[in-house]
Amino acid sequence: MSEFTVRGEFESRDGWASFEKTLDAENEDVAVEYLYSRLGSHHGLKRTQIEIEEVGK
Repeated sequence: MSEFTVRGEFESRDGWASFEKTLDAENEDVAVEYLYSRLGSHHGLKRTQIEIEEVGK
């Protein structure tokens, strides 16, 4: 597994909040799906409320 850094913004009560998460995943697509799942469950967000700007190693 490789380590990926995902950067972007999500919609919060106070407007848009930025985030940067480092995740272990097989590829970029898996990292993005894991991020959607994690932010959705922790913050009660839908995928349309999350904007991913960059995925890198």
